[in-house]
Amino acid sequence: MKTDMQLQRDVQDELAWEPSIRDAEIGVAAKDGVVTLSGSVDTFAEKYLAERAAERVSGVKAIADDLEVKLPTTLLRSDTEIAHAVVNALREHIQVPDDRIKAKVEGGWVTLDGDVEWQYQKNAAERAVRYLGGVVGVSNRVVLKPKRVSTFEVGHKIKDALRRNAELDADRIVIEAADGRVTLKGWVRSYTERQDAERAAWAAPGVTSVEDRISINP
Repeated sequence: MKTDMQLQRDVQDELAWEPSIRDAEIGVAAKDGVVTLSGSVDTFAEKYLAERAAERVSGVKAIADDLEVKLPTTLLRSDTEIAHAVVNALREHIQVPDDRIKAKVEGGWVTLDGDVEWQYQKNAAERAVRYLGGVVGVSNRVVLKPKRVSTFEVGHKIKDALRRNAELDADRIVIEAADGRVTLKGWVRSYTERQDAERAAWAAPGVTSVEDRISINP
């Protein structure tokens, strides 16, 4: 079990190791497995990548992201310019049904609305706009409207997906499914394994929500 100081140092080292985070002023605090990131970064992409870097560190159970995006003057763009870039990005992304998604830009913050059939389409829409110049944040309010499948089929497909994953022990994870809502329980060894289990659940047909109650026990 890592001490708070060890965990803080490991997260700091991981942030320094990540080449896509440059010249960022990021503070790291750690207590009982909860890591808090603070300070400022130049782009929303760096904020996102800093959070992902922290998640990779063994011993991290949860992350509080208090990072602020402070765009340098060279990256400032009007909301109209950003909106045009967002429309183009959604249209060009092969996994995004752009005819079902609408975007609003206010103060550099992009809000996505609409509905799609799969979680990966919702995620793809956010990825498409996350790295655009001038964006300071993204709110993904796209909702899922999947085809209906039986509760048994949902649970069965998720369990099979977990068993196929070499990093996961499917017997440690309990799946509860009802009307498209999935609850995951049990324990895994890392934050990454927990995310893998959640992704497997989202990949099942008919899933509209996933509640992740899996605990992390390194």
